[in-house]
Amino acid sequence: MKPNIYQTVVAKGLVETNCYIAACPETKEAAIIDPGAFSPGEAQTILDIIKQHGLSVKYIINTHGHIDHIAGNRALLKETGARLCIHADDADMLTSARLNGSEMFGMDIVSPPQDRMLIDGDVIMLGKLEIRVLHTPGHTPGCIGLLVDGTLFSGDTLFAGSVGRTDLPGGSEDQIIRSIKQKLLVLPDDTSVRPGHGPRTTIGAEREENPFL
Repeated sequence: MKPNIYQTVVAKGLVETNCYIAACPETKEAAIIDPGAFSPGEAQTILDIIKQHGLSVKYIINTHGHIDHIAGNRALLKETGARLCIHADDADMLTSARLNGSEMFGMDIVSPPQDRMLIDGDVIMLGKLEIRVLHTPGHTPGCIGLLVDGTLFSGDTLFAGSVGRTDLPGGSEDQIIRSIKQKLLVLPDDTSVRPGHGPRTTIGAEREENPFL
């Protein structure tokens, strides 16, 4: 079952972050992935897509705890009544401006705490659609990828032609390369990769052309 996938670019004032909405095509149950919406207008853009397609948001999922991926959590949780999910190793970042990086930019932005802590191998159900959690530490300790019927939401672990930065607190160059090789490059070549920033790619293209790998 191929999911319906909708995308918007938010957090433009800080860094352009890809926010995705994945939905079961039959039940219209949906998850918002990485709502880095710093302004009411950016949050409203996401809500407009949800309304336009008649979706019912069951989960908000953060691929990791940096501010440009969690800034819209509070507003969207309030509007949708969804449950918030993040890997256990990044959970503390939600409620700490120092840990999530907003303090670096002179801001004090925090999220409500998670409703569900994720671990490697967890499955999140959207109607009849399965989202499989892949723990891919390296950019942060709790980075995850989300595999949904041939599509990988890679967060800030794998990009088109690049990999996530590892010079921030909790980052590890060795760990991110190991995560990519052991968890992501084992996926089929035609797996569509939707990263946290920049254009989409495929696993096959990154295996052959990514200079970091």
